[in-house]
Amino acid sequence: MRVAQVGTAAGGRVVRDPMAGAEDRTGMAQAAVAVRQDTRGGKLPVLEEVYAALVSQVEPSIPGAKVENNKFCLSVHFRCVGEHAWAALFEQVRAVLKDYPGLRLTQGRKVLEVRPMIRWDKGKALKFLLSALGFADAAAAKDDVFPIYVGDDREDAFRVLRARRQGAAILVSRFPKVTSASFTLRDPAELKEFLRKIVVVNADTS
Repeated sequence: MRVAQVGTAAGGRVVRDPMAGAEDRTGMAQAAVAVRQDTRGGKLPVLEEVYAALVSQVEPSIPGAKVENNKFCLSVHFRCVGEHAWAALFEQVRAVLKDYPGLRLTQGRKVLEVRPMIRWDKGKALKFLLSALGFADAAAAKDDVFPIYVGDDREDAFRVLRARRQGAAILVSRFPKVTSASFTLRDPAELKEFLRKIVVVNADTS
């Protein structure tokens, strides 16, 4: 397995050539997601209700705000909202959520996230997908799969791959930071080039 020369590792190593992709498991991935949807279906009506409230109350009154329904999490994006309006946006979101004690509000990079109060994060999601696809045992699956996780703020999934000693945990950030990721890319443009090289090499070797 090889990795593309599009960034520098957190420890100073350089990410070198494109990495060969594993076989196509799209159908298996869809089945795994379906299982998760079935087991968490009871949470959806509440999120749908809150989503409708946020869309009707926040988007019209805060220019640039965008509410996204991710099935098991709602995202209120404020990347395009002027900083002077952030406090008003936060207040409106909290006002909507005050009637829903079973939901919690967290903040990421210019995004507020609303989700059920359950112990679930991106690391647990990555573990679930690998297990559902038959790759829970990293040693047994080392020749069959090379998991890649790319993120810009959360460390949960980075720690999962580091503990497995398998795959590539890639942080996208313009600024050096302490991270559990194995490699870094500077920006989305480098990420795009990295993914392009994976596709090219996989096509050449298939």
